[in-house]
Amino acid sequence: MDSQKKLTFPLAVGLFIFMLGIIISCLFFLHTEPHIPLFLCVVMLSAAGLWFGFSWRILEKGIVEGIKNGVQPIIVLALIGILIGAWMYSGAIPSVTVYALSFIEPSHLLLTALFSCMIISTLVGSSLTTVSTIGVALIGVASAAGVPLEWTAGAVICGACFGDKMSPMSDTTNFAAGIGEIPIFEHIRHMMGTTIPALLITIVLFYFLGLSVSADAASTDDIQHVITGIKDAANVTPWALLSPLLVVLLAIKRVSVIPVLTIGIISSGILTAIFVPDSSLQAFMTALQNGTTFQTDNEAAAKIINRGGLQSMMSSVSLIMIAFALGGLMEKIGLISALLEGVMKGVRSKGRLVAATVGSSIGVNLATGEQYLSILIPGQSFKSLYDKQNIQRKFLTRSLEDGGTLINPLIPWGVSGAFMASALGVPVIDYIPFTFFLYISPMISILIGFVKK
Repeated sequence: MDSQKKLTFPLAVGLFIFMLGIIISCLFFLHTEPHIPLFLCVVMLSAAGLWFGFSWRILEKGIVEGIKNGVQPIIVLALIGILIGAWMYSGAIPSVTVYALSFIEPSHLLLTALFSCMIISTLVGSSLTTVSTIGVALIGVASAAGVPLEWTAGAVICGACFGDKMSPMSDTTNFAAGIGEIPIFEHIRHMMGTTIPALLITIVLFYFLGLSVSADAASTDDIQHVITGIKDAANVTPWALLSPLLVVLLAIKRVSVIPVLTIGIISSGILTAIFVPDSSLQAFMTALQNGTTFQTDNEAAAKIINRGGLQSMMSSVSLIMIAFALGGLMEKIGLISALLEGVMKGVRSKGRLVAATVGSSIGVNLATGEQYLSILIPGQSFKSLYDKQNIQRKFLTRSLEDGGTLINPLIPWGVSGAFMASALGVPVIDYIPFTFFLYISPMISILIGFVKK
């Protein structure tokens, strides 16, 4: 233990920038998936750890502990993949798609996606539940209506993350308030200062995007052709919607996410047995494993209804395992603590403190891919500085939400980013430019920190 070197701030910054350089160059220049770049970072950081005097046993322990932290998100991702397959086979998602295509104008789809996901996520307090239910259906609608999927994914994610940030039912909202030791509704009221301006800007931007797609959207005949293709291939009945409604109801009642998803799968199977006369247990279980394979000559309809299954989430599961392994390794060798200690030394004003909090939350998100750690680690580290400078802790908790909760879906190896990309079928890099609410909020948070005394 005595031979281990303590990382200095410059060395920690150098390592962190080098790892980001590996990831960014592979993603943007080589156009690879993030898995192997992250794995290379694990190898590089392990070698650095050995150089700094850490034994392999200690480094391995950090990797294993990191992966252990990812077990719950991995289970959730697997269950959501199974649930999407179940809802496709039972007809829940095809039914929502058909009904939505019947009355939503393509030019209104983006705002419809934004507001409907805001409502659902505020009720259930979960962006993952929102995206896996109404979000998947809205992507199907966009595909049929000729609206760019990355735009629709951006609207869905903005709406879903609104509830993640603002709902009193949200885990992250309660977690951030708990870290700051302030009442939950005081925390929510203070977040209005960044949320309302960011939301208004987001609404305006999606309104103009909606106007711009109307000319290129699919014709009425094209949409009707897709509706016919879905009806001919899949089960379309309002009874299939009972399972998603049950999931939303249980989420509102604050039932834990794993039992909720499991009940959704089981209830979907029961509804399938009752309302899909030509179904079989073997076909249903195959859909849970590999997704649906409905036969149709309509290519657009096939893209909408042939999705889901456990296997569809395996890429995201492996990504999260590698990301959490890297995060555990960074914590074990002291890289994250060295970065935070260095940042804290340069904080001498309210504006800098807020900016440092937001930036540190973003940094922990990038380093670990874990939403809760991006709130916990900076929150615990900066809490005493807010007290020392007589700054109310509600500024701390708001900064943690803006830099922690909202940024995770923008990181390809983040838990939320990996899940949303898999569930919606849109890569993170493609939807990032259109998740306006997610990156405008932290900008406003930093600006207010410097301007408002």
